Amino acid sequence: MDVLQLQDVVKQYHRHKAVDEVSFSVPQGSIFGLLGPNGAGKTSLIRIITTITRADTGHVFFEGEPLNTAHPMQIGYMPEERGLYKKMKVGEHLIYLARLKGLDKATARQKINAWLEKFEITDWWNKKVDELSKGMQQKIQFISTVVHEPRLLILDEPFSGLDPINTNLIKEEIFKLHQSGTTIIFSTHRMEQVEEICEYIVLINKGQNVLEGKVADIKENFKENLYELEPLDTLPTSLEEIATVVNERNGIYKVKLTEGVDSTNLLRYLLDHGVRLRAFREVLPSLNEIFIRQVNQL
Repeated sequence: MDVLQLQDVVKQYHRHKAVDEVSFSVPQGSIFGLLGPNGAGKTSLIRIITTITRADTGHVFFEGEPLNTAHPMQIGYMPEERGLYKKMKVGEHLIYLARLKGLDKATARQKINAWLEKFEITDWWNKKVDELSKGMQQKIQFISTVVHEPRLLILDEPFSGLDPINTNLIKEEIFKLHQSGTTIIFSTHRMEQVEEICEYIVLINKGQNVLEGKVADIKENFKENLYELEPLDTLPTSLEEIATVVNERNGIYKVKLTEGVDSTNLLRYLLDHGVRLRAFREVLPSLNEIFIRQVNQL
């Protein structure tokens, strides 16, 4: 089952079409990457999904139902531009935000205390938000986003402003939420984070989705028959019959196989010619390479 479905969604602001007939589905329990360059339409899509704005045309379904004003109670959204009230104290602010999501005061306090203990920041309860660093505020924003245990969690650049230690801390909590069944939409321009975290992606450019699917399948579809070899012996000159050496660095060769030749053929050839190997692996394109290639084609 898909938690979220978008069908031919359009959003136009004056003469600018921010979202142009976008369709994609977010599988239940997945970590889904929403990718695209600045101005691609990602924020406009998120605003539609969270009912901040409405689509001009098209359809959005949440757990099989047409999206309505009750569904945001089941959604947690952490925007890139943080929305905390600087003069409020951390504890009262978190309770206020939790109650907006339907929790009673006692339950809100109990859940907030559990998160503060988890992050070892219980002494922040009476601190004002503007007394905290950007990274500390990020933790508070994350707690406010997940405290009501949403079924769909939308994170827009969640690691912005965090040092490596706190990045790993938040990342671990994201994985725990995922393991508990929460569906997560992860919006970022950091491709290395997408490869580490996401199972599925959609690439948005100029308001349109230009690529969608499982990360593993996309990388497989864009591979170019490249392999890396680390031989212990000299490669025979006759290798050119089945492969072209693209480059060599520190004894590691990148080769491109001739059309019709596969990895089994290459390995058999090397073994037949007495070449011992320290390493042999297929080179799959990174999401960053695929991203650049797709955007430049449009």
